[in-house]
Amino acid sequence: MLRIGLSGGIGAGKSTVSTTFSECGGIVVDGDVIAREVVEPGTEGLAKLVDAFGRDILHDSGPLAGALNRPALAAIAFSDDEKRATLNGIVHPLVAHRRSELLAAAAEAHESPVVIEDIPLLVESQMASMFPLVVIVHADVETRVARLLEYRGFSQEDARARIAAQATEEQRRAVADVWLDNSGSAGDLKERALALWHERILPFSHNLTKRRPAYAEPRLVPSDPSWSEQAARIVARLKTAGGHRVRRVDHIGSTAVPGLDAKDVIDIQVTVDSLATADGLAAAFLAAGYPELDDITADVPKPNGRSTVASFDHSDDPSLWGKRYFKSADPGRPTNVHVRVEGWPNQQFALLFTDWLAANPGVQADYVAAKRHAHNQGRGDIGAYAAAKEPWFLDAYRRAWEWADTTGWRPR
Repeated sequence: MLRIGLSGGIGAGKSTVSTTFSECGGIVVDGDVIAREVVEPGTEGLAKLVDAFGRDILHDSGPLAGALNRPALAAIAFSDDEKRATLNGIVHPLVAHRRSELLAAAAEAHESPVVIEDIPLLVESQMASMFPLVVIVHADVETRVARLLEYRGFSQEDARARIAAQATEEQRRAVADVWLDNSGSAGDLKERALALWHERILPFSHNLTKRRPAYAEPRLVPSDPSWSEQAARIVARLKTAGGHRVRRVDHIGSTAVPGLDAKDVIDIQVTVDSLATADGLAAAFLAAGYPELDDITADVPKPNGRSTVASFDHSDDPSLWGKRYFKSADPGRPTNVHVRVEGWPNQQFALLFTDWLAANPGVQADYVAAKRHAHNQGRGDIGAYAAAKEPWFLDAYRRAWEWADTTGWRPR
Protein backbone atom coordinates (compact mmCIF):
# COMPACT_ATOMS: atom_id res chain seq x y z
CA MET A 1 0.00 0.00 0.00
CA LEU A 2 1.18 3.49 -0.87
CA ARG A 3 -0.30 6.17 1.38
CA ILE A 4 -0.45 9.73 0.08
CA GLY A 5 -1.08 12.59 2.50
CA LEU A 6 -3.14 15.29 0.76
CA SER A 7 -3.82 18.65 2.36
CA GLY A 8 -4.21 22.36 1.78
CA GLY A 9 -5.87 25.35 3.35
CA ILE A 10 -9.62 25.74 3.28
CA GLY A 11 -10.65 26.95 -0.16
CA ALA A 12 -7.36 25.90 -1.78
CA GLY A 13 -9.02 23.29 -4.00
CA LYS A 14 -7.73 19.96 -2.74
CA SER A 15 -11.12 18.36 -3.44
CA THR A 16 -10.34 18.74 -7.16
CA VAL A 17 -7.11 16.82 -6.65
CA SER A 18 -8.69 14.08 -4.52
CA THR A 19 -11.48 13.63 -7.09
CA THR A 20 -8.90 13.35 -9.87
CA PHE A 21 -6.92 10.74 -7.96
CA SER A 22 -10.13 8.82 -7.25
CA GLU A 23 -11.00 8.80 -10.97
CA CYS A 24 -7.53 7.35 -11.62
CA GLY A 25 -8.19 4.45 -9.27
CA GLY A 26 -6.93 5.82 -5.98
CA ILE A 27 -8.84 5.08 -2.78
CA VAL A 28 -9.71 8.39 -1.11
CA VAL A 29 -10.09 8.51 2.64
CA ASP A 30 -11.61 11.94 3.18
CA GLY A 31 -10.92 13.55 6.54
CA ASP A 32 -13.87 15.92 6.18
CA VAL A 33 -16.26 13.04 5.52
CA ILE A 34 -14.91 11.11 8.49
CA ALA A 35 -15.09 14.21 10.69
CA ARG A 36 -18.79 14.51 9.85
CA GLU A 37 -19.42 10.82 10.37
CA VAL A 38 -17.96 10.71 13.89
CA VAL A 39 -20.25 13.52 15.12
CA GLU A 40 -23.53 12.35 13.61
CA PRO A 41 -26.58 12.19 15.91
CA GLY A 42 -26.25 9.40 18.44
CA THR A 43 -22.46 9.22 18.28
CA GLU A 44 -19.98 9.49 21.11
CA GLY A 45 -18.38 12.42 19.30
CA LEU A 46 -21.51 14.55 19.24
CA ALA A 47 -22.19 13.85 22.90
CA LYS A 48 -18.69 15.02 23.83
CA LEU A 49 -19.07 18.21 21.77
CA VAL A 50 -22.34 19.05 23.52
CA ASP A 51 -20.69 18.49 26.90
CA ALA A 52 -17.86 20.82 25.93
CA PHE A 53 -19.72 23.59 24.08
CA GLY A 54 -23.38 23.32 25.12
CA ARG A 55 -26.59 22.54 23.28
CA ASP A 56 -26.44 25.78 21.31
CA ILE A 57 -24.26 23.93 18.79
CA LEU A 58 -27.25 21.74 17.80
CA HIS A 59 -30.10 22.48 15.42
CA ASP A 60 -33.13 22.96 17.65
CA SER A 61 -35.94 22.49 15.11
CA GLY A 62 -36.85 21.17 11.68
CA PRO A 63 -35.60 18.02 9.98
CA LEU A 64 -32.07 18.56 11.37
CA ALA A 65 -33.18 18.93 14.98
CA GLY A 66 -30.58 17.37 17.28
CA ALA A 67 -27.89 17.34 14.58
CA LEU A 68 -24.71 19.38 14.77
CA ASN A 69 -25.05 22.98 13.63
CA ARG A 70 -21.59 23.42 12.14
CA PRO A 71 -21.67 27.20 11.68
CA ALA A 72 -22.72 27.56 15.33
CA LEU A 73 -19.90 25.28 16.46
CA ALA A 74 -17.38 27.12 14.27
CA ALA A 75 -18.43 30.49 15.70
CA ILE A 76 -17.61 29.22 19.19
CA ALA A 77 -14.67 26.90 18.57
CA PHE A 78 -12.73 29.23 16.29
CA SER A 79 -13.08 32.22 18.57
CA ASP A 80 -9.88 31.40 20.50
CA ASP A 81 -7.03 28.90 20.61
CA GLU A 82 -8.17 27.13 23.77
CA LYS A 83 -11.62 26.33 22.41
CA ARG A 84 -10.18 25.18 19.10
CA ALA A 85 -7.80 22.89 20.99
CA THR A 86 -10.76 21.45 22.88
CA LEU A 87 -12.57 20.77 19.59
CA ASN A 88 -9.50 19.11 18.08
CA GLY A 89 -8.93 17.03 21.21
CA ILE A 90 -12.42 15.57 20.87
CA VAL A 91 -12.63 15.04 17.13
CA HIS A 92 -9.07 14.09 16.12
CA PRO A 93 -8.83 10.79 18.08
CA LEU A 94 -12.22 9.67 16.76
CA VAL A 95 -11.21 10.52 13.19
CA ALA A 96 -7.88 8.70 13.59
CA HIS A 97 -9.61 5.55 14.81
CA ARG A 98 -12.08 5.57 11.92
CA ARG A 99 -9.27 6.25 9.43
CA SER A 100 -7.40 3.20 10.70
CA GLU A 101 -10.49 1.07 10.12
CA LEU A 102 -10.82 2.32 6.54
CA LEU A 103 -7.12 1.73 5.81
CA ALA A 104 -7.36 -1.84 7.08
CA ALA A 105 -10.39 -2.43 4.87
CA ALA A 106 -8.57 -1.00 1.82
CA ALA A 107 -5.55 -3.24 2.40
CA GLU A 108 -7.78 -6.28 2.67
CA ALA A 109 -9.83 -5.49 -0.44
CA HIS A 110 -6.98 -4.48 -2.80
CA GLU A 111 -3.65 -6.14 -3.55
CA SER A 112 -1.57 -2.93 -3.79
CA PRO A 113 -3.81 0.09 -3.27
CA VAL A 114 -2.86 3.72 -3.52
CA VAL A 115 -4.67 5.40 -0.64
CA ILE A 116 -5.07 9.17 -0.65
CA GLU A 117 -5.74 10.47 2.82
CA ASP A 118 -7.38 13.85 2.42
CA ILE A 119 -6.60 15.53 5.75
CA PRO A 120 -7.47 19.25 6.10
CA LEU A 121 -5.35 19.64 9.25
CA LEU A 122 -2.47 17.36 8.27
CA VAL A 123 0.10 20.05 9.09
CA GLU A 124 -1.57 21.25 12.26
CA SER A 125 -1.89 17.72 13.61
CA GLN A 126 1.79 17.01 12.78
CA MET A 127 0.92 13.95 10.69
CA ALA A 128 3.02 14.72 7.59
CA SER A 129 5.92 12.44 8.54
CA MET A 130 3.54 9.46 8.61
CA PHE A 131 3.26 9.48 4.80
CA PRO A 132 5.72 8.40 2.07
CA LEU A 133 4.49 11.36 -0.02
CA VAL A 134 2.77 14.59 1.00
CA VAL A 135 0.89 16.66 -1.59
CA ILE A 136 -0.13 20.20 -0.68
CA VAL A 137 -2.62 22.21 -2.73
CA HIS A 138 -2.18 25.97 -2.39
CA ALA A 139 -3.85 29.20 -3.35
CA ASP A 140 -3.25 32.68 -1.97
CA VAL A 141 -5.44 34.01 0.82
CA GLU A 142 -7.51 36.42 -1.28
CA THR A 143 -8.31 33.72 -3.82
CA ARG A 144 -9.39 31.37 -1.07
CA VAL A 145 -11.56 34.01 0.62
CA ALA A 146 -13.29 34.74 -2.69
CA ARG A 147 -14.00 31.03 -3.23
CA LEU A 148 -15.39 30.57 0.27
CA LEU A 149 -17.73 33.52 -0.21
CA GLU A 150 -18.89 32.48 -3.66
CA TYR A 151 -19.15 28.71 -3.38
CA ARG A 152 -19.59 27.93 0.30
CA GLY A 153 -21.63 30.83 1.63
CA PHE A 154 -19.10 32.07 4.19
CA SER A 155 -19.13 35.62 5.43
CA GLN A 156 -15.96 37.65 4.90
CA GLU A 157 -15.23 37.53 8.63
CA ASP A 158 -15.78 33.78 8.97
CA ALA A 159 -13.67 33.00 5.90
CA ARG A 160 -10.70 34.98 7.17
CA ALA A 161 -11.05 33.54 10.68
CA ARG A 162 -10.98 29.97 9.35
CA ILE A 163 -7.94 30.68 7.18
CA ALA A 164 -6.10 32.41 10.03
CA ALA A 165 -6.74 29.44 12.32
CA GLN A 166 -4.99 27.05 9.95
CA ALA A 167 -1.32 26.47 9.13
CA THR A 168 0.66 29.16 7.34
CA GLU A 169 2.06 28.83 3.84
CA GLU A 170 5.56 28.49 5.31
CA GLN A 171 4.46 25.61 7.56
CA ARG A 172 2.84 23.80 4.63
CA ARG A 173 5.86 24.27 2.37
CA ALA A 174 8.06 22.70 5.04
CA VAL A 175 6.20 19.36 4.78
CA ALA A 176 5.30 19.38 1.06
CA ASP A 177 6.97 16.81 -1.18
CA VAL A 178 4.71 18.12 -3.95
CA TRP A 179 3.37 21.68 -4.12
CA LEU A 180 0.37 22.13 -6.43
CA ASP A 181 -0.46 25.78 -7.06
CA ASN A 182 -4.17 26.36 -7.67
CA SER A 183 -4.21 30.04 -8.51
CA GLY A 184 -5.59 29.22 -11.97
CA SER A 185 -8.55 27.20 -13.17
CA ALA A 186 -9.79 23.86 -11.87
CA GLY A 187 -8.94 22.39 -15.28
CA ASP A 188 -5.30 23.46 -14.96
CA LEU A 189 -5.10 21.90 -11.50
CA LYS A 190 -6.64 18.66 -12.73
CA GLU A 191 -4.06 18.40 -15.53
CA ARG A 192 -1.21 18.80 -13.04
CA ALA A 193 -2.80 16.23 -10.73
CA LEU A 194 -3.09 13.76 -13.62
CA ALA A 195 0.55 14.28 -14.53
CA LEU A 196 1.55 13.73 -10.91
CA TRP A 197 -0.46 10.53 -10.74
CA HIS A 198 0.97 8.96 -13.89
CA GLU A 199 4.56 10.26 -13.68
CA ARG A 200 5.24 9.85 -9.96
CA ILE A 201 2.54 8.23 -7.87
CA LEU A 202 1.86 5.16 -10.03
CA PRO A 203 5.57 4.40 -10.60
CA PHE A 204 6.13 4.86 -6.85
CA SER A 205 3.36 2.39 -6.09
CA HIS A 206 4.64 -0.14 -8.62
CA ASN A 207 8.17 0.08 -7.22
CA LEU A 208 6.90 -0.50 -3.69
CA THR A 209 4.88 -3.51 -4.80
CA LYS A 210 7.97 -4.99 -6.47
CA ARG A 211 10.16 -3.87 -3.53
CA ARG A 212 12.56 -2.17 -5.89
CA PRO A 213 14.16 1.29 -5.74
CA ALA A 214 13.58 4.08 -8.19
CA TYR A 215 16.31 4.49 -10.78
CA ALA A 216 18.70 7.39 -10.25
CA GLU A 217 21.10 8.37 -13.00
CA PRO A 218 24.69 8.84 -11.73
CA ARG A 219 24.98 12.35 -13.15
CA LEU A 220 26.47 15.38 -11.43
CA VAL A 221 24.23 18.42 -11.17
CA PRO A 222 24.75 21.89 -9.65
CA SER A 223 24.06 22.19 -5.94
CA ASP A 224 20.35 22.59 -5.14
CA PRO A 225 19.57 24.86 -2.16
CA SER A 226 16.40 22.84 -1.50
CA TRP A 227 18.31 19.60 -0.82
CA SER A 228 18.52 20.41 2.90
CA GLU A 229 14.75 21.00 3.09
CA GLN A 230 14.03 17.79 1.21
CA ALA A 231 16.39 15.90 3.49
CA ALA A 232 14.67 17.31 6.57
CA ARG A 233 11.39 15.76 5.41
CA ILE A 234 13.08 12.41 4.81
CA VAL A 235 14.76 12.54 8.23
CA ALA A 236 11.39 13.21 9.90
CA ARG A 237 9.78 10.37 7.94
CA LEU A 238 12.46 7.86 8.92
CA LYS A 239 12.41 8.96 12.57
CA THR A 240 8.66 8.39 12.62
CA ALA A 241 8.97 5.01 10.92
CA GLY A 242 11.81 3.84 13.15
CA GLY A 243 10.49 5.22 16.41
CA HIS A 244 12.41 4.32 19.56
CA ARG A 245 14.64 1.87 17.67
CA VAL A 246 16.47 4.74 16.00
CA ARG A 247 19.27 6.55 17.86
CA ARG A 248 19.73 9.39 15.35
CA VAL A 249 19.05 10.20 11.69
CA ASP A 250 21.40 12.45 9.70
CA HIS A 251 21.64 13.97 6.27
CA ILE A 252 25.09 12.93 5.04
CA GLY A 253 27.17 12.99 1.88
CA SER A 254 27.56 15.55 -0.87
CA THR A 255 24.00 16.92 -0.84
CA ALA A 256 24.49 17.81 2.84
CA VAL A 257 27.30 20.24 1.95
CA PRO A 258 25.95 23.63 0.78
CA GLY A 259 27.22 24.66 -2.63
CA LEU A 260 28.73 21.29 -3.55
CA ASP A 261 27.84 19.77 -6.94
CA ALA A 262 26.52 16.24 -6.53
CA LYS A 263 24.29 13.53 -7.91
CA ASP A 264 20.67 14.41 -7.25
CA VAL A 265 20.42 11.60 -4.71
CA ILE A 266 20.04 12.36 -1.02
CA ASP A 267 21.98 10.17 1.40
CA ILE A 268 20.63 9.60 4.89
CA GLN A 269 22.28 7.71 7.74
CA VAL A 270 20.10 6.01 10.35
CA THR A 271 22.00 5.08 13.50
CA VAL A 272 20.89 2.08 15.56
CA ASP A 273 22.33 0.01 18.41
CA SER A 274 22.84 -3.23 16.45
CA LEU A 275 22.38 -4.88 13.08
CA ALA A 276 19.60 -6.95 14.63
CA THR A 277 17.74 -3.71 15.28
CA ALA A 278 18.47 -2.64 11.71
CA ASP A 279 16.91 -5.86 10.42
CA GLY A 280 13.80 -5.12 12.42
CA LEU A 281 13.29 -1.85 10.56
CA ALA A 282 12.69 -3.40 7.14
CA ALA A 283 8.89 -3.56 7.27
CA ALA A 284 8.51 -0.05 8.72
CA PHE A 285 10.89 1.47 6.18
CA LEU A 286 9.12 -0.32 3.32
CA ALA A 287 5.81 1.16 4.44
CA ALA A 288 7.51 4.57 4.50
CA GLY A 289 8.61 4.11 0.88
CA TYR A 290 12.10 2.60 1.26
CA PRO A 291 12.60 -1.03 0.18
CA GLU A 292 15.71 -2.83 1.40
CA LEU A 293 18.48 -3.89 -0.95
CA ASP A 294 19.72 -7.29 0.14
CA ASP A 295 22.67 -7.34 -2.26
CA ILE A 296 24.66 -4.71 -0.34
CA THR A 297 25.11 -5.38 3.38
CA ALA A 298 28.49 -3.86 4.21
CA ASP A 299 30.72 -0.92 3.49
CA VAL A 300 34.29 -1.55 2.41
CA PRO A 301 36.88 -1.11 5.21
CA LYS A 302 39.28 1.78 4.54
CA PRO A 303 42.83 0.69 5.42
CA ASN A 304 45.46 2.89 7.01
CA GLY A 305 42.98 5.40 8.30
CA ARG A 306 43.21 5.00 12.05
CA SER A 307 42.73 8.01 14.27
CA THR A 308 44.71 8.58 17.44
CA VAL A 309 41.49 9.57 19.23
CA ALA A 310 40.92 6.73 21.66
CA SER A 311 37.14 7.13 21.82
CA PHE A 312 36.76 6.21 18.15
CA ASP A 313 37.04 2.69 16.77
CA HIS A 314 38.73 2.62 13.38
CA SER A 315 39.24 -1.10 13.07
CA ASP A 316 39.58 -2.57 9.60
CA ASP A 317 37.74 -5.67 10.84
CA PRO A 318 34.99 -6.24 8.20
CA SER A 319 32.59 -7.38 10.93
CA LEU A 320 32.55 -3.77 12.18
CA TRP A 321 31.66 -2.36 8.77
CA GLY A 322 28.31 -4.04 8.32
CA LYS A 323 25.19 -2.06 7.50
CA ARG A 324 21.71 -2.38 6.04
CA TYR A 325 20.87 -0.45 2.92
CA PHE A 326 17.54 0.94 1.73
CA LYS A 327 16.63 3.08 -1.26
CA SER A 328 13.57 5.17 -2.03
CA ALA A 329 10.95 3.76 -4.39
CA ASP A 330 9.84 7.33 -5.20
CA PRO A 331 11.07 8.35 -8.69
CA GLY A 332 10.61 11.97 -7.72
CA ARG A 333 13.11 11.84 -4.84
CA PRO A 334 15.94 9.28 -5.18
CA THR A 335 17.34 8.56 -1.73
CA ASN A 336 19.89 6.19 -0.21
CA VAL A 337 19.33 5.15 3.40
CA HIS A 338 22.33 3.64 5.20
CA VAL A 339 21.50 1.97 8.52
CA ARG A 340 24.66 1.64 10.60
CA VAL A 341 25.56 0.76 14.16
CA GLU A 342 26.45 3.53 16.60
CA GLY A 343 30.19 3.78 17.20
CA TRP A 344 31.22 1.55 14.33
CA PRO A 345 33.83 3.03 11.96
CA ASN A 346 31.51 3.36 8.97
CA GLN A 347 28.92 5.21 11.08
CA GLN A 348 31.57 7.57 12.46
CA PHE A 349 33.16 8.24 9.10
CA ALA A 350 29.85 9.13 7.42
CA LEU A 351 29.37 11.94 9.95
CA LEU A 352 33.00 13.01 9.81
CA PHE A 353 33.17 13.06 6.01
CA THR A 354 30.27 15.50 5.71
CA ASP A 355 31.75 17.88 8.30
CA TRP A 356 35.24 17.59 6.78
CA LEU A 357 33.93 18.52 3.34
CA ALA A 358 31.90 21.43 4.67
CA ALA A 359 34.91 22.84 6.52
CA ASN A 360 37.40 22.54 3.66
CA PRO A 361 36.56 24.22 0.31
CA GLY A 362 39.77 22.88 -1.24
CA VAL A 363 38.71 19.32 -0.47
CA GLN A 364 35.32 20.06 -2.01
CA ALA A 365 36.99 21.07 -5.28
CA ASP A 366 39.12 17.91 -5.25
CA TYR A 367 36.07 15.77 -4.59
CA VAL A 368 34.05 17.31 -7.42
CA ALA A 369 36.97 16.71 -9.78
CA ALA A 370 37.15 13.07 -8.63
CA LYS A 371 33.43 12.66 -9.17
CA ARG A 372 33.60 14.13 -12.66
CA HIS A 373 36.40 11.72 -13.51
CA ALA A 374 34.37 8.83 -12.08
CA HIS A 375 31.33 9.90 -14.08
CA ASN A 376 33.35 9.86 -17.29
CA GLN A 377 34.80 6.46 -16.39
CA GLY A 378 31.50 4.98 -15.33
CA ARG A 379 29.55 5.98 -18.46
CA GLY A 380 26.22 5.82 -16.66
CA ASP A 381 26.88 2.62 -14.70
CA ILE A 382 26.45 3.24 -10.97
CA GLY A 383 28.76 0.38 -9.98
CA ALA A 384 31.53 1.59 -12.26
CA TYR A 385 31.00 5.13 -10.99
CA ALA A 386 31.46 4.02 -7.38
CA ALA A 387 34.54 1.94 -8.23
CA ALA A 388 36.16 4.86 -10.04
CA LYS A 389 35.80 7.03 -6.93
CA GLU A 390 37.31 4.45 -4.59
CA PRO A 391 41.01 5.48 -4.95
CA TRP A 392 40.14 9.03 -3.97
CA PHE A 393 38.21 7.77 -0.94
CA LEU A 394 41.09 5.63 0.31
CA ASP A 395 43.22 8.72 0.64
CA ALA A 396 40.30 10.87 1.85
CA TYR A 397 39.66 8.47 4.73
CA ARG A 398 43.18 9.05 6.08
CA ARG A 399 43.07 12.82 5.49
CA ALA A 400 39.66 13.22 7.11
CA TRP A 401 40.77 11.47 10.30
CA GLU A 402 43.95 13.53 10.44
CA TRP A 403 41.74 16.63 10.30
CA ALA A 404 39.53 15.18 13.05
CA ASP A 405 42.56 14.60 15.27
CA THR A 406 43.86 18.11 14.64
CA THR A 407 40.56 19.89 15.25
CA GLY A 408 39.20 17.67 18.03
CA TRP A 409 36.16 16.83 15.92
CA ARG A 410 33.26 15.02 17.52
CA PRO A 411 29.87 14.05 16.03
CA ARG A 412 27.35 16.84 16.54
